[in-house]
Amino acid sequence: MTTTDPIADMLTRIRNTVPLRKEKVIIPFSKIKFEIAKILEKEGYVRKVEKTEGNFASISIELKYTPDNESIIKSLIRVSKPGRRVYAEYQQLPSVLNGLGMAIISTSAGLMSDKEAKKRKIGGEVICEIY
Repeated sequence: MTTTDPIADMLTRIRNTVPLRKEKVIIPFSKIKFEIAKILEKEGYVRKVEKTEGNFASISIELKYTPDNESIIKSLIRVSKPGRRVYAEYQQLPSVLNGLGMAIISTSAGLMSDKEAKKRKIGGEVICEIY
């Protein structure tokens, strides 16, 4: 099965795994999905991200939960879609939950969090929002 939007597929797999309280989610590998997962790891939304080799390369994402078994990820929304791309200059980058959440931005300097893009004064395509 091929999807028209592999990033939305990745976000949906994570979103569907969270309520089940599973520790890991396995996603087919692509460079952009791996970069998104690494940003989620760096910002503290997931515990561990690693590329696994086999017949098909995949990304293993270890989800993070609080001590009382609540997920760190409350919401994961795809903003820019294949049918409707959403771009923003660095001054107009979204502030997710007044800075408590984060947006992942695809810039000319690569993928980065909204905070880093604002700091470096780079705009780009708003990939997704998470809190």
